[in-house]
This record gives sequence, C-alpha cells and structure tokens, in this order.
Amino acid sequence: MLLNALLIIVGIVLVLKGADLLTKGGADLARRMNVPELVVGLTIVAAGTSAPELFVSLVSALKGTPDLAVGNVVGSNIMNTLVIVGVTAMVAPMAISRQTVFKDMPFTVGASALLMVVALDGVHSLSLWGNTISRLDGVLLLLGFAAFMYYTFSMARKGEAEAVATKQPVSAWLCVVLMLVGLAMLVAGSELFVQSASSLAAALGVSESVIGLTIVAGGTSLPELATSIVAARKGQSAMAIGNVIGSNVFNILLILGLTATVCPMQIGGITMVDMAMMVVSVVVLWFFSYTKLTVARWEGAVLTAAYLAYLGWLLYNV
Repeated sequence: MLLNALLIIVGIVLVLKGADLLTKGGADLARRMNVPELVVGLTIVAAGTSAPELFVSLVSALKGTPDLAVGNVVGSNIMNTLVIVGVTAMVAPMAISRQTVFKDMPFTVGASALLMVVALDGVHSLSLWGNTISRLDGVLLLLGFAAFMYYTFSMARKGEAEAVATKQPVSAWLCVVLMLVGLAMLVAGSELFVQSASSLAAALGVSESVIGLTIVAGGTSLPELATSIVAARKGQSAMAIGNVIGSNVFNILLILGLTATVCPMQIGGITMVDMAMMVVSVVVLWFFSYTKLTVARWEGAVLTAAYLAYLGWLLYNV
C-alpha cells in the first residue's frame, strides 16, 4: 500500500515535469516553423499525451481485458472534456477561435458519435454486454483518423503560408529533444500511476470496466491535464484546447481503431450511459465554446461538477 502510494506520487511528478517540457518544446517549435499553436496541439502534443492511452489499450486488449481498453478511452475522453477543460478554464479562462468552434470541434463530436454507432451492434438496452468492436469497425475508425489528419495538415499548410517568420533563439533540434524528453517522462509517469492505482483498486474488488473508466482513465489523462493547465497559464489557450480536441480524436479514431484492427474487442461492462456521457460532454463543451468564443471560469466549474456527478453515479452502481 505504502509503495503504491509513493509510486503514484512519483508518477504525478514525472507527468507534471514532462508536460512542462512537452509544452515548451511544442510552442517553440511551432513559432520557429511558423505553424499555428492550435495545429501543434491537435497533432504533436495530442499524439504525445495520447501515448499512455495507446499503450494501455493495446496491452489490455492483447491480454484479454477489452473492458479496460474501451473503458480507458471512453473514460479518458469524458475526463478530457469535463475535468481537463473544466479545471483549466477555472485556472485561466480559455479563449476559443472561430476555427476551433466551427471546424475542429465537429470532428470530436463526429468521432464520439461514430464510436457509439460501431459499439451498438443492434443493441436494445442500456447494456452493451457482448457487443463487439470488430476489425471492420477498427478500419472504419482508422479511415476517420486519416481524414482528420488530412484536414489538420491542410490547415497547417495554410497557416504556414499566411504566417510571418519570426527569429527564435531556440534551435529546432533543442525543441525536438525537449518534446521527446517530456513525452518519455509523461509515458513513464503515467505508467507508474496506472499500475499502482490499478493494483490498489483491484485489491478492493472493483470491476475492470469501472477501473478503466475512472482510475486508468484518470492516470492516462494526467498528461492532457498537466499539459493543458501549463499551456493555459502560459497564455497558450489554443494549444490547450487543441490538445484536448486532438487527444479525444486520437483516442477514438487511432487508438481504438488500431486496437480493434489488431485484436477485435468484445464489450462487457461499458454501458450506453457511459457512451452517452462521452457524446453529451463534447456537445456541451461545443456549446460553451460557441457562446462568446470563450470557456469561462463558471463554465469550467459546471463541466467539473458534471464529471463529479458522473463519478458519483459510477461508484453508486459498483
């Protein structure tokens, strides 16, 4: 118990420091290459902070625990939208660009709805028990990811053409090194957190689906939380919101798409309530962003409170 607690603390420290290095490297690289910070958040930073989800989901599916894999992604996306955006907005209100509201967020809503569709398999109740995310479903998700990447890099080329070059003292190689070191610390810290927290939860007799939706999702979402808070405090709200949007899309389209293609996943303890919460949370964030193009502190508090209510519902139904 004491060792697991110490490892959890070490994991959190590694995640926080790694997030700082990844954000600094990503922001400096974006300025040097004249790429919009939003694009870096949607791609490089999002891919880096989604690495723990990819590792956990693939290993879980291959080890025959698909509930942990699906619950990890669904829980991570709910946490990204409600907790990460909510807490970040309470720390520093987030300015949202019109492009994010009208072009980027619809991708997240669409990806969330697509996951619900491929998980249904003609279900007639709130339980998805026995349904399968097949290889065909995985390929469909990967095609959606390819479309997202095409759109993002098209936007990057447009931003590069319109950008005005600025001289930066930090070399591109140093930016890459900072990002790689930060990413390594994020992955290592998240792995420590997940393994230790999961051991404690398993000892208490909590189901794999609940562990995936809560503790594992929380641990693998630590990079997004730390990165977004650090970015927002540095005035880089575009990177912060881009990180969340990009991570949600990566989690569903790339991680579950790749995992299902490698190893089809049969769903057990994940319910339609969990799936619906994932979709509704993104829609609510989209609505908050649309109003005044800002996620204010009170809206952040509402998002966070919604997650606490959902967490309470999960624990009540354990």
